[in-house]
Amino acid sequence: MSSFAIPLSGLEANSDSLDVIANNLANLNTDGYKDQSLNFGDIFFQMQGSSGNGDPIQVGSGVQVESTTSNFTDGTVSSTGIAANMALQGNGFFVVNNNGQTSYTRSGDFSVNSSGQLVDPSGELVMGYPAVDGAVSTSGALAPISVNQSATIPANPTTSFDTTTNLQAGSAVGATFSTPISVVDSLGESQTLSIEYTNTGTNTWSYNITLPASATGATGDPTTVASGTLNFNSSGALTSPTGSVTGINITGLADGAAAMNLTWNLNDSSGNPTITQQDSASATTATSQNGYGVGTLTGFSVLSNGTIEGQFSNNQTLALGQVAVASFANVQGLTKSSDGDFQATTASGSAIVGQAGVGGNGTITGGAVEASNVDLSTEFSNMIVAQQGYEANAKVLTAFDQVSQATIQLIT
Repeated sequence: MSSFAIPLSGLEANSDSLDVIANNLANLNTDGYKDQSLNFGDIFFQMQGSSGNGDPIQVGSGVQVESTTSNFTDGTVSSTGIAANMALQGNGFFVVNNNGQTSYTRSGDFSVNSSGQLVDPSGELVMGYPAVDGAVSTSGALAPISVNQSATIPANPTTSFDTTTNLQAGSAVGATFSTPISVVDSLGESQTLSIEYTNTGTNTWSYNITLPASATGATGDPTTVASGTLNFNSSGALTSPTGSVTGINITGLADGAAAMNLTWNLNDSSGNPTITQQDSASATTATSQNGYGVGTLTGFSVLSNGTIEGQFSNNQTLALGQVAVASFANVQGLTKSSDGDFQATTASGSAIVGQAGVGGNGTITGGAVEASNVDLSTEFSNMIVAQQGYEANAKVLTAFDQVSQATIQLIT
């Protein structure tokens, strides 16, 4: 009896549905996993003739699996505190490569291998745009992202410095106050300047900037590298010099560093003088300079656009690279492989590779992973429906068997 094929197709379809549900539940805690579901369609109806008014008489031939649909909605973001981990929220996939084979994944459970490269749990290299001297170019080919702990930043010599200082109004003529400030030479060595202020009269102070004699390989008194006069008005505001003191030259450093040409900024970013004369004790509350010594990589973090920002021992930050994000015209056309990877197909279209947060791509949260988007209650509901469908088809199959047995008995 051909009717056996109909409930058998139902058994097979519902069995497949249970397999998909079981797989979803098995991956409930798999990072980046996307819930899947089956779509069913009926099998071609057989024509049995037509009714008296010409309407077709058709009998169905059962059910079949028409397609598998992946749910690409975001999973929840779970913070891990691991710098290499990344959670992608919104459209797109991370790009990974294994021996020339490119795959795409939502699982951002990345780590750093022994070569200093970002890899996924399977050892596939995380691809992106490398940085050269802190500059990321997104126009070149993708390459593995490296966060090598041996990375360094070369020294950057000081070219300007500033201090926030108050000189006590009413000080006796000849009263002095000194402020030390460290600057960095071209070799990354720290050199200590001393700014000595001397009261020379009403609202007038002289300054003398010196460098220890040992810094130039000499002995004796410090070497004066700049001097001048500071004038204040009756409100204690600096009137001259204005803006900055330039031409502070340091030559012949004993460590062999290049000559230094420094500028002393006397105003803050708003244009207000940082040297004042008020009736309070002479004091320097802040100093700063724009140089820094050689720095080694101490850690890194991931910005929302996928930029890997390295932190260095000299308190500087530098881009190490930028993780790429790929999108597809038809994500349902992707094929799944193991380890949560997807492969591009003709149906999905070629990958459109770009940056996080650009062109409709999602953004990245560093130090976190995207959890599976499987909903436990939904899966249990689906499981009950599939189980009932299986049982119903089994009962139909039993009924057909009984009818067949009765027919055989009539013949015999």
